[in-house]
Amino acid sequence: MVKNIFCLWITLFTGQHLMAQSRQKQSVQKQPNIIVVLADDLGWADLGIYGSTFYETPVLDAMARNGWHFTHAYATSPVCSPTRASIMTGKYPTKTGVTDWIPGRSEDGKQRAYEKIKTPPTSFQLALEEKTIAELALENGYQTFFAGKWHLGEEEKFWPQHQGFQTNKGGWSKGGPTGRKNDSTGGFFTPYQNPLLSDGPRGEYLTDRLTNECIQFLKNKSEKPFFLMYSMYAVHNPLQAPRPLIEKYQQKQKQLSLTEAQRFAKDEAWMKPEAGWKRRLVQDNPVYAAMIENMDWNVGRLLNKLKELQLEENTLVVFTSDNGGLSTAEGSNTVNGPFRAGKGWLYEGGIRVPFIMYWKGKFIPQNAIDIPVTIADLYPTLGTIMHQKYNKHATIDGENILSLIYKKNSEREIYWHYPHYSNQGGKPGAAIRKGKYKLIFNYENQTTELYDLFTDLGETNNIASTFPAIANQLQTSLFNWLKKAKAVDLKVPHF
Repeated sequence: MVKNIFCLWITLFTGQHLMAQSRQKQSVQKQPNIIVVLADDLGWADLGIYGSTFYETPVLDAMARNGWHFTHAYATSPVCSPTRASIMTGKYPTKTGVTDWIPGRSEDGKQRAYEKIKTPPTSFQLALEEKTIAELALENGYQTFFAGKWHLGEEEKFWPQHQGFQTNKGGWSKGGPTGRKNDSTGGFFTPYQNPLLSDGPRGEYLTDRLTNECIQFLKNKSEKPFFLMYSMYAVHNPLQAPRPLIEKYQQKQKQLSLTEAQRFAKDEAWMKPEAGWKRRLVQDNPVYAAMIENMDWNVGRLLNKLKELQLEENTLVVFTSDNGGLSTAEGSNTVNGPFRAGKGWLYEGGIRVPFIMYWKGKFIPQNAIDIPVTIADLYPTLGTIMHQKYNKHATIDGENILSLIYKKNSEREIYWHYPHYSNQGGKPGAAIRKGKYKLIFNYENQTTELYDLFTDLGETNNIASTFPAIANQLQTSLFNWLKKAKAVDLKVPHF
């Protein structure tokens, strides 16, 4: 793999050939186009390439096989808005102030009976002072376009059109489709009740419509290179999908013949505070599966349009998700493979996400890449691809993914700070991963959990007492980082 990555490095940064073809040489000399497709609440194991046997994702599976797919990729938060702020800025959420979904669980100022500590508020917007990846693209001569979910500002002045995107289709304050009336009206089906997306003809489906908007942009784009961000509302609640697809997966569900007891765990200690908390044990939700297949099909439509317009060889396409799949509450829609928990938790199920990079003729197809990366890494990676002389600002936390791979950097320290109670049962905490070890610090009881992710994917065996030196080292690094990042102090010991 190192040899192939080295060829890529030369191609991108010195202008030499990956393959000795003049057509490729010409494409290298042009500023590349960039497309980022961000799914919402899509779990690590929700794609076939990552192990799902119930959901069908042929397009994304092929995209992964023909490009790169990362098995140790992470969101910077177990919930949506903080991760989205990281994509826009390249910073950990602590630096942006957006540490929970906006406006957050504590907006009513009430503390639930089972919440033992008072948590801080989250910022209600991504500050306009932040230089977003879209604004960086504009500085480098790019045309910018946004479609889909924003969820980084309650007020209009903080929406995409004021954060570097020249066009905004559907991005506003809401974190999910609104106005659902029934299975085929409102929510994911028109009317959308979205001030930045006109309603479509009866029966129009939101994911299809937003893809149409992206395709229309590609057809009408200027001669400039473009940065297109398609931030899907799929596969967030409410669960709604085209009826034929639902019926297809209902048949697959019947073939599994699962009982309710085989489908959900409902008697675990952490579930007691909320009646709706339960843990899904197997992937078999037909509506969720239909949403995933529709999502996959729409990614295919986008890729086909690139090919039709002869843009494929000069366009980098990135696909990922903003947090782990919803597995412990609000319907418990999916299971995150071998990992523990899901959205709202600092266990792997809540933060490890699918991550695919595809660039025809530039990225030589690889087997799974196991170098740890985060969504914050997109900012400096895309910045370097936009301009070879890009210099990362000192406040940027992300690293250039190409450099990480080339240097085989598996020992980098990655951090999380989520000082909130989540809607899914998660509690305030902070975490660090370095190499094969991951440490979680729990604010409620000031306890530490240490896991060996190479031998314990499910984080079931806390080895903090078995390896106290490793636990102490990682905990010290975590606390020092929290202090340096000026994270909200929830009685964390100072060093």
